[in-house]
Amino acid sequence: MKRATFCFLAIVTLVAAAAAQQTASTVQPNTVYVSADGKFESAPDTAIVQFNIAAQENSSQAAYDRASKAAEQVRGILRSNGIEPKEAYVGFFSLAPVYDTRTPQRKLLGYRVSTTVELKLKDFAKVGPIVEQLAGIDVTGNQSVSYALEDVEAAKVKAVEDAFRHARTEADALAKAGGRSFGELSYASIDSVEYPRPVFAPRAMMAMKAASAEPAPTEEFSPQTVTVTARVSVLFTLR
Repeated sequence: MKRATFCFLAIVTLVAAAAAQQTASTVQPNTVYVSADGKFESAPDTAIVQFNIAAQENSSQAAYDRASKAAEQVRGILRSNGIEPKEAYVGFFSLAPVYDTRTPQRKLLGYRVSTTVELKLKDFAKVGPIVEQLAGIDVTGNQSVSYALEDVEAAKVKAVEDAFRHARTEADALAKAGGRSFGELSYASIDSVEYPRPVFAPRAMMAMKAASAEPAPTEEFSPQTVTVTARVSVLFTLR
């Protein structure tokens, strides 16, 4: 046990020494080194509608035919909203037997055909009508709506700029605390950039419009913003 502890301490010491050597080679005398985080919030540019088509019948052919009919209905809904069916993506297609597991004999109940569909929309005004119409198909379900930022490059630049502003502010405060002022930028690096994940809409926002012609739950509301974050490290000379 003592030998293991000694080996562990030796490894820690070597790692610390290597880190100190690397820092010393990066940070020079009469300089100030700062790392800072920044972010930029942007409105999403893409709505992602996902749903399943699942049909169960006594035979595999009947299940397949019913799922195919539902898929044709989906294609009709897309065309009626000015969208080509090829703009939707099919995730998987499966055909599986369904058994009654409550009995030891595992009685065969039928066959189930299922597939997933994903649709990306740039026109957010189409989200409500499409989701509403899809809900009218009896074999579609598990609908979800999320919002994402696909054109992320401009937001990435903004996040880096924000991180750099924070770094300058901290470097200025540190230099003044030491009775100095910071000068030219000597070194800078972007340590990391975190891209936004899709933001899911609340389930209530996907409800169908009421028969009384009341506004849809999503009407007049804006999608939640997405955030890109960045971390930069900078080295300024001191005056």
